[in-house]
Amino acid sequence: MPDLLLFEYAVIRVVPRVEREEFINAGIVVYCKQQQFLEASISLNKAKLYSIYAEADFEKIQEYLCVFLKVCAGTPDSGPIGKLDPGSRFRWLTATRSTIVQSSKVHPGFTSDPKLTLQKLFDQLVV
Repeated sequence: MPDLLLFEYAVIRVVPRVEREEFINAGIVVYCKQQQFLEASISLNKAKLYSIYAEADFEKIQEYLCVFLKVCAGTPDSGPIGKLDPGSRFRWLTATRSTIVQSSKVHPGFTSDPKLTLQKLFDQLVV
């Protein structure tokens, strides 16, 4: 049996009208310290978004989600947060905030393959 690794994950949510507190699951972010793994998978369902707010700016929200992915990956255009270590980026991405793109509370688990776990969680909670 392969060694199990502690990982943490959060659901990425889109909250188009923060005052109503309605949201759509739009992605998953997974962090595994032992493997320095930090990755997210995102997909925003346009029909679901418009079902809770017909006037939502789908393209703008997609841009916000892309910034989330850039910070997660630490790309050169991700700003000062993107230069932090993966654990610090994960904590910043999952910090409580009142914006259109939010995350759920952080949940722990054990895995032998963080990338596979990301895909499974994405399939279960987003798609």
